[in-house]
Amino acid sequence: MSSNHEKFLREAVRLAKDNKARGGRPFGAVLAVGGESIAIGVNNIVHSNDPTTHAEMEAIRVASQKLGRPNLKGSVIYASGHPCPMCLAAILLTGVDEVYYAFDNNDAAPYGLSSEAVYQKLGVTLQPQPLPLTRLDVGVTAAQLYGGEA
Repeated sequence: MSSNHEKFLREAVRLAKDNKARGGRPFGAVLAVGGESIAIGVNNIVHSNDPTTHAEMEAIRVASQKLGRPNLKGSVIYASGHPCPMCLAAILLTGVDEVYYAFDNNDAAPYGLSSEAVYQKLGVTLQPQPLPLTRLDVGVTAAQLYGGEA
């Protein structure tokens, strides 16, 4: 794993942990361009009551405003969890090049945090992958993030 990929993915997981500690949902994201963090986001549904405020969506909103353009070609998203269908669609629509994530839907399922059922309802499969989606181990377990283990 490259040091940048590890660094940004660890940051996304840290954001998720911090968000959970504040009473939010345990999801965080970092959007990077050219090896630099451009934007971050956390899942803000609990505090905003807006179901679209997922971490990846928030990072995309901030990055688009900061860069002054809706096209995010050349960027990479680092997400604590596998993107849900809504986030994946936004990632594709904005031209993000690739996604790295720490936990998949199987990891999230025991905690009621999987988006697999939504993928199934929509009839969406990820084969072939619509863009590079790479899972990386960052030395934290799903139980530590989602379940609160130390």
